Amino acid sequence: MSAVPSARRLAVHGRVQGVNFRAATQRRAEELGLAGWVANQADGTVAVHAEGDADALDGLVDWLREGPAGASVERVDAAEAQPEGIAGFAVR
Repeated sequence: MSAVPSARRLAVHGRVQGVNFRAATQRRAEELGLAGWVANQADGTVAVHAEGDADALDGLVDWLREGPAGASVERVDAAEAQPEGIAGFAVR
């Protein structure tokens, strides 16, 4: 197991603002033991920076493709990112 966590930067497209998406993402990330943040963007997307175990990151991406009840996810763009050493998972 690597001491250095993996990290991903994600952009979630669709009807993902105003549907409790950020709070639900925070709960799911915490359940998976991930650190990072989630934030609404001016273009209507939700941005996510998550870091931790690669399998947990895959689990979060899979969850984001569905989102919480009320959301309608069109797509999730994912890119590898540099870990920032964040503690906890914040809603921004």
